[in-house]
Amino acid sequence: MGRVLDVEDLHMTYAGGVHAVRGISFEVNQGESVAIIGSSGSGKSTVLRCINRLIEPTGGKIFLKGERINTPHTDVNDLRSRIGMVFQSFELFAHLRVLDNITLGLRHVKGMSKRDAEDEAMSVLERVDMLDRVGAYPGNLSGGQKQRVAIARALAMKPEVLLFDEPTSALDPELIGSVLETIRGLADEGMTMIVVTHEIGFARDVADRIIYMDQGVVAEEGPSSIINDPQTDRLKKFLSSLHEDGAVERENGE
Repeated sequence: MGRVLDVEDLHMTYAGGVHAVRGISFEVNQGESVAIIGSSGSGKSTVLRCINRLIEPTGGKIFLKGERINTPHTDVNDLRSRIGMVFQSFELFAHLRVLDNITLGLRHVKGMSKRDAEDEAMSVLERVDMLDRVGAYPGNLSGGQKQRVAIARALAMKPEVLLFDEPTSALDPELIGSVLETIRGLADEGMTMIVVTHEIGFARDVADRIIYMDQGVVAEEGPSSIINDPQTDRLKKFLSSLHEDGAVERENGE
């Protein structure tokens, strides 16, 4: 099982002096699902945005399969075809049909023909159970359907690692289950992925490894069993606060 991603001593300080990420390091192996949990403002999403070069870290190194990817010479468009990202706000093009939202990157970044791109799009839409909405516009889809299309779009590029940034936080509770089930299926297929999530029960059940962030640092890291048996006071306190509002006990958002 080879190493896919290495993050070494990552720092991110925003304008105004907010030190959002404070020297974190971790690695992700081939086929591994890693969940990053923590309270709002702990730096979770910032880490993903640094990995995908949506923002430039102020310190540290990021490697994809041994190649450093946070340098001025990195081809960012090529990088984003290798590291897929699914956003909490979907980021679909409202004026394009579902099919065209997926083929756009295949044709313009990967240089595929219209027919090959459409074949690939149909294949990934089938994986996320969205073939019946191929001709729909995003405005005519539910939030859960939009997110499954966004996942299909990322999958179509055949990324080496897939990043999920709070993929269910913008969804109504009754729509969360279908999206989590789609992500669970990808984990079962062996997709290498990092999932930033507040769905603690899902993280416990699906992730191979949990990273708990607090105030910009990794406060605890370990197998998914740390959800039931936290080793640090910080993680115990975080999980107990979730137990109080039922977030841990909720069955995958359904």
